[in-house]
Amino acid sequence: MTAPLAFIDLAAQRDRVAAEIDAAIAVVLDHGKFIMGPEVAQLEAELGEFTGAAHTITCASGTDALVLALLAHGVGPGDAVVVPTFTFASTAEAVALLGATPVFADNEPDGFNVDPASVEAALVVAADADLRPVGIIPVDLFGLPADYPAIDAIATEHGLWVVADAAQSLGGATAEGRVGSLADVSTTSFFPAKPLGCYGDGGAVFCQDAAFDGVLRSLRVHGQGSDKYDNVRIGINGRLDTLQAAILLVKLGIFADEIERRQTVARRYEELLEDVVVTPTAPEGSGSAWAQYTIRVADRDRVAAGLRDRGIPTAVYYPRPLHRQTAYAAFPAAPSMASSEQAADEVLSLPMHPYLAAADQERIAAAVRELAPRLVG
Repeated sequence: MTAPLAFIDLAAQRDRVAAEIDAAIAVVLDHGKFIMGPEVAQLEAELGEFTGAAHTITCASGTDALVLALLAHGVGPGDAVVVPTFTFASTAEAVALLGATPVFADNEPDGFNVDPASVEAALVVAADADLRPVGIIPVDLFGLPADYPAIDAIATEHGLWVVADAAQSLGGATAEGRVGSLADVSTTSFFPAKPLGCYGDGGAVFCQDAAFDGVLRSLRVHGQGSDKYDNVRIGINGRLDTLQAAILLVKLGIFADEIERRQTVARRYEELLEDVVVTPTAPEGSGSAWAQYTIRVADRDRVAAGLRDRGIPTAVYYPRPLHRQTAYAAFPAAPSMASSEQAADEVLSLPMHPYLAAADQERIAAAVRELAPRLVG
């Protein structure tokens, strides 16, 4: 029987950097500065160099990164923030946790990122509900940067801020620069399955303004001022552990190479599958980090079951848009959610990681080709 494949092969990456990570962990264990140790500041500096962001503030998770960014913007009750419906819950969750109202927008008909036209419609819905629109949180879904020029134009017209939810896209880029520098404020996640992942939870906020950076650093440590017993604002305990920073420093050293490997894997998938299923595309000048490789296929669940029977794991991100989930169904939304509803029924993510061998991809593609034509042809 053919051996099952890994969906994301963290073991292969571990084999590559095991000695370096073990050594980095040992250094932290020796110096004992487990909270805000020197590796944290070093990681922030190196992430800034990688992304082009003026300021980098690490934190405990991608969700904390969103909460910190919203706290720094002063988001609260009566405020409306436009978010995509086709994404993970954290984007809307951070808004709702602060007492503000997430207003859902649809994704692009031919893609997975938020549709600027639907953002405009969501702003009208917010105003009609007597809410005060204050910001937009686009999500770089599956690793592809959102249409920031179009979103920035909308934000400028309406006097809104933009926070880029780049939890899946670190390592991606557009003609304007790398993810982390495409918006005034961006957030990311270092969850283990992300393109740059640690061995637990972690995240970061990137920003361009020094004053905003200062507020974020205060909020990250309970809102402290001149010392920890002078709290000048209400904050959170959002620090990144030193051990995770040490691990990320090692992984950052091979990250550019891994992103290039992901491009190779994505190109190979496209060559093997573009005539059978709907494969993801990137606009001219944009590069995805390929956190996931997500196709669209009719009768998705039968295709997934057939692949599973052949030892090929898949995942569905996301089978239910946020506006249809119990906790979020009462929040306002743009009038049409047709694209997200269709995507939720068709998306299927295939194994994707930098160490996916060509032979394994050919095996995956052969199975998809065997199943999909019978189901969609």
